[in-house]
Amino acid sequence: MQVIVHGSTLGAATAATALSMVGHRVHWWPHSDTPFEKLDEVEWLNNEPGLRSQLDAARAQGSLTICHDQRGLPRANIYWLALEPSQQDYAEEWVNQVLGNEKGEFVVVNNSTFPIGFTETLGQLLKRKGQACVAFPDMLEEGRALTMFTRPNRILLGSHDEQATRQIRELLRAFNRREDAFQLMPCKAAEFTKLAVIGMLATRISYMNELASLADHLDVDVELVRQGMGADPRIGHQYLYPGCGFGGPTFAHQLTRLAGIQSDTGRDTRLLQNVLDINEQKKETLFRKLWQHFEGTLAGRTVALWGVAFKPNTSSIDNSPAVSLLKALFAQGVHVQVHDPVAMPRIREYFGEHPLLTLADGKYEACRDADALLLVTEWKGYWNPEWQRLSTLLKTPLVLDGRNIYNPQYVADQGFIYRGIGRRADPSDK
Repeated sequence: MQVIVHGSTLGAATAATALSMVGHRVHWWPHSDTPFEKLDEVEWLNNEPGLRSQLDAARAQGSLTICHDQRGLPRANIYWLALEPSQQDYAEEWVNQVLGNEKGEFVVVNNSTFPIGFTETLGQLLKRKGQACVAFPDMLEEGRALTMFTRPNRILLGSHDEQATRQIRELLRAFNRREDAFQLMPCKAAEFTKLAVIGMLATRISYMNELASLADHLDVDVELVRQGMGADPRIGHQYLYPGCGFGGPTFAHQLTRLAGIQSDTGRDTRLLQNVLDINEQKKETLFRKLWQHFEGTLAGRTVALWGVAFKPNTSSIDNSPAVSLLKALFAQGVHVQVHDPVAMPRIREYFGEHPLLTLADGKYEACRDADALLLVTEWKGYWNPEWQRLSTLLKTPLVLDGRNIYNPQYVADQGFIYRGIGRRADPSDK
């Protein structure tokens, strides 16, 4: 098929790359606000696992063409819109003035994060038989976007048009071979489902974080509680991992959108607002544990911080717990030696030449003469450190594990004081 992908988002780059990998003829037209010349240098495009190499390979093979303006676009079977939320008015104007005057048959795929009901709004602008608009909610996650697109657990599609549905099934057939992953529903239902899923996942995380706080108070290992809950088939293990807060450029934004929709309908929004409030509180969990350990005397101390990206396999620090933690530490006069495999340029850009911030060349260099090690992002390179080496670098053998990736007793047996989220162990423990 001839496919035009329009937008400068991760969703646009992923769709253009994935579709060109399986035989479609794809033209990717980034939005003029962020043309490809700028995208070519952005960190998320170059650091997203597998994306850049596959994109370059598709361009070299000729199955993917980068277009710089509308004049270079052919007529297409599929117009895939993956625009920024702020480009809603632009999308409506473009579909109305350009696609609304096209005479051939085609399908518009709304893969943008626009308000519920906007797919139907776009569809009403198409004037001829054989033209339709479907909702394909963006469910991708940074750090594994290409894998999620090419090996989906489900394909959520909102469509009112039988022919358009068949067309999209054919478009994505290469990614739907193991079993039929399509979940077909009306457009509004698909758009709402995306927000509902995010709300549920965030609620599970915040609930586990609340249980972790209670476990600390009761001197109970929350990991045992998590395993017991996850073994119940009504609950399962997914998103039951307590931690020091979730972040990302879209997660909290989508929760806020869902809460806003509830508020607009006059309904009580306390649950979602509590989820957001709990998450913001948990971002300072490691700070409070550090404060408690040193009984409030933090000024002049030095700590090591491992991981500032909001999640592994991304360079984004948007809404990252590390940013909130750094602000709290700086406010108390704590010098922070930071390491992250890819996100340190973003931290430098965010805080500038801050007198209390040092960007370390390596994870062990960050720990030199530090009073504590704080782990925020669970990059795989942090999972199995050389504990003996750490013991010679840290001034105080204190490990604050914001993701519960370490075995508390093992760490304590190496001579460290371990404090996790609802977990703890001391060197004298047996």
